[in-house]
Amino acid sequence: MYIKKKKFLCFILIPILLITLSVYYKVQSVPKTIFLREGECLKFDNILKAKNKDEIKANKDVYNSYKKIKLNLFGILPVKSIFLHSVSNDIKIYPGGQPVGVKLNTKGVLVIALSDIRTSKGNVSPAALGGIQVGDNITKIDGTYVKNAEQVQSAVNNCSGNKIRITIERKGNISEKIVNPVKGEDNNKYKIGLWVRDCAAGVGTLTFYDNKTGIFAALGHPITDIDTGTIMNISYGEVIPSSIISIKKGSKGNPGELKGVFVEEQKVLGKISKNTECGIFGNGDKRLINEGSKPMKIALRDEIKEGPAKILTTVEGDKPKLYDIRIEKLLQQDSPGAKSMLIRVTDPKLLNKTGGIVQGMSGSPIIQNNKIVGAVTHVLINKPDVGYGIYIEWMLNDSNILSR
Repeated sequence: MYIKKKKFLCFILIPILLITLSVYYKVQSVPKTIFLREGECLKFDNILKAKNKDEIKANKDVYNSYKKIKLNLFGILPVKSIFLHSVSNDIKIYPGGQPVGVKLNTKGVLVIALSDIRTSKGNVSPAALGGIQVGDNITKIDGTYVKNAEQVQSAVNNCSGNKIRITIERKGNISEKIVNPVKGEDNNKYKIGLWVRDCAAGVGTLTFYDNKTGIFAALGHPITDIDTGTIMNISYGEVIPSSIISIKKGSKGNPGELKGVFVEEQKVLGKISKNTECGIFGNGDKRLINEGSKPMKIALRDEIKEGPAKILTTVEGDKPKLYDIRIEKLLQQDSPGAKSMLIRVTDPKLLNKTGGIVQGMSGSPIIQNNKIVGAVTHVLINKPDVGYGIYIEWMLNDSNILSR
């Protein structure tokens, strides 16, 4: 009798468990942010439903903001909220692929390290005691805006031993810290025990330029501080002409690199205004359009297919070329990020020159069926021919093109 009951329970519970897991997977597989072309509707089966069909249609009224939609299980039980964003069918952008020099100035100064000051009373770090942390941006000292590292040093040196008020920005939150400078034994000057950085520079790849708005995008991932690993909080920046002069070929366990130089540093092609999870963005002029280039349509994530594609990138000089790749896997993403798809370089010429994906190639447009579908972002260290790309919709969203 006991065995019969056990079999009966298993017969009932196992299907229920499988159905529950299936529903859970289906709910989790729906992205929190969905981009649709104007006039299209979200398509769900009978398991997930919105309250009415008009809610899931992409219209012009959701160009400038996200439309929140609640999904219900079997039309009854609320299980998830998603955000719908409408994308115009008319969007066309110029693909990049050429190298650009990038110059960034931080918002205030970035704290990259804390240190102890040797005093007559022992070692002490006033900045750490005052609550300042590595990765903070110092924006003001005693109410005066900070622009560079020299200004911080001057303010501390001239404090006459008085406490100073330091305004910091940490992960978007602003607060004020009180720090008490001390005199160091080495040079008898006031110090607070921190190292700061106020700028960064390097070479990356342009992803696209929008002729209608003058907006450009590059890299496909954020610029992070080399010491702290934090996304640099910038006040402004510039993109200038650049040229690739040499290649360090990638190999297993040893990522390669494109080495570039700035060309005509006084020739500013655009102003950088944003540094986000999806790249750097700003406004530039038509000199960012490659000679002979034509605007291309973009593909949303549900229009991208696993299979052959191309990347437009530059491995010599400043003229981009197309190389064959394969989109190996499209990855599920609930929020913006640089790892949207897994890609593999298949082009013999590119493999011979670079070994695959190398540093400096980030931002190279990924093209499939004559549409821009994303951009190269990362390489797998132990598989230099394999790396990641970002969905172009994430970059378009951060560029603000979709809201114009």
